[in-house]
Amino acid sequence: MVVKSDIEIAQAADIRPIQEIAEKTGIPADELIPYGHDKAKISADFIRANGKSKNGKLILVTAVSPTPAGEGKTTTTVGLGDGLNLIGKKAVICLREPSLGPCFGMKGGAAGGGYSQVVPMTDINLHFTGDFHAIGAANNLLAALIDNHMHWENQLNIDPRQVMWRRVVDMNDRVLRSVTSGLGGFHNGVVREAGFDITAASEIMAIFCLATDLHDLEKRLANIVLGYTRDNDPVTVRELNAHGAMTALLRDAFQPNIVQTMENNLALMHGGPFANIAHGCNSVIATKTALKLGDYVVTEAGFGADLGAEKFFNIKCRKAGLSPDAVVLVATIKALKMQGGVARDKLGTENIEALQDGCKNLERHIRNLGKFGVPLVVAINHFTADTDAEIQVVKDFCDKYGVVAIKCTHWADGGKGAIEMAEHVVALCDSGAAQFRMLYDDELPLWDKAATIAREIYGADDIIADKKVREQFARYEREGYGKYPVCMAKTQYSFSTDPNLLGAPSGHVVPIREIRLAAGAEFIVVVCGAIMTMPGLPRVPAADAIRVNAEGRIEGLF
Repeated sequence: MVVKSDIEIAQAADIRPIQEIAEKTGIPADELIPYGHDKAKISADFIRANGKSKNGKLILVTAVSPTPAGEGKTTTTVGLGDGLNLIGKKAVICLREPSLGPCFGMKGGAAGGGYSQVVPMTDINLHFTGDFHAIGAANNLLAALIDNHMHWENQLNIDPRQVMWRRVVDMNDRVLRSVTSGLGGFHNGVVREAGFDITAASEIMAIFCLATDLHDLEKRLANIVLGYTRDNDPVTVRELNAHGAMTALLRDAFQPNIVQTMENNLALMHGGPFANIAHGCNSVIATKTALKLGDYVVTEAGFGADLGAEKFFNIKCRKAGLSPDAVVLVATIKALKMQGGVARDKLGTENIEALQDGCKNLERHIRNLGKFGVPLVVAINHFTADTDAEIQVVKDFCDKYGVVAIKCTHWADGGKGAIEMAEHVVALCDSGAAQFRMLYDDELPLWDKAATIAREIYGADDIIADKKVREQFARYEREGYGKYPVCMAKTQYSFSTDPNLLGAPSGHVVPIREIRLAAGAEFIVVVCGAIMTMPGLPRVPAADAIRVNAEGRIEGLF
């Protein structure tokens, strides 16, 4: 049997006009801003008019720690959404937008897989509706205005050595991590050390995804602390008077995007912060809009539950007043065997001992998620090489912790491969068992918030930092930012800061390299270990396989 690639499956999909999909879900065609025939934005007027409607149930899809074997979190989100619709529930999917960096780097695409994808897949993975470009433009407009202000009279007395704002580009480009700007003489501006992050790590992206409306967006942009004066006083975007122009660049992008699954169900895709260096969730405005449209909303948070789910609960739910009703934890037999020490080229062979050892990673995530008081189910995302014995090992393992594990075949079978999962999720949501709580209170000092996450979620003994970083913590407390949540920037591959330390390590120490103030997003970024806010490309990037064929169709995305 010839197995089709994700892109071949997506290109053969029966894509319906987006107006038809929207109207089926309760959005009139005249409330859409179309981008061609198969994607659109929902108008701000429609969102405002439906703001008092009853909310549906909120379901988070997260995963075990990622491995090169793949976990299929987005695929499961789409499959579950289609499965819920198949059993007669009005379900809407909420996803993040892909970044070009991973598409051309290691990932190759982020629209789901197999017969559980959102389409048009190539458009979504490449430029989509231009939201990332708008966010990058707003970020870099601010950078240009800062340097322009210092070039002229510098009335705000900005210290070039203490400008915190960095430029961004939506590509993995390690050579831009640290640069010197303003070279070439007086007419080229102030010489200073600078650098680039990837667009998904920009504070603008975080603000974009946490703002509730345009007014809130502009207020948060104005609150950004861009740097400090020579007297060590913070300088905000409001003082530079840049927030109006930045909001203008973001106005259209701020309206949520809609696309469809391969089974012609509605999906919102909006915003795209990474979970290893940002908070890893789609926009609040998209999630809240979906909750007004569907009886059940399925959303995802990036990477493993120690990153995306933790930030979904402690940052997004805290800031947006959301209360999830159920959690789906995605695992694959291959990923768990890799966590148990099996090499990637040996994953197709049954190995019960390694699988049992790798389940320690699954156990840690189950225990962690239990701390948030939301009922949990494990989705075993099925691969054809998985054996019945291996599936049973995971089911038996989860049963010991009072958690049901369900084999899901949505990659191959679409929504019907997730019907059992859909029925169980409905039962969890409707049981009223959710008693959602966060891991820490607002009043806890910033250092203690980071330490709580390290101990309770990462299994660490403690956090460490040099004197300079500790002084930064104290400074932000003094400046009034102590009630903010913390956003841990850490490798996604391990509970520790060592990406090669698999399984469920404990007793380690989490080193904090630096912290960054995100006053507009209203959180503190805590950078741990060697994590980079500007990724690099791998030795053989996914871009090597991407091309346009003789028929004008894009190939190589997967």
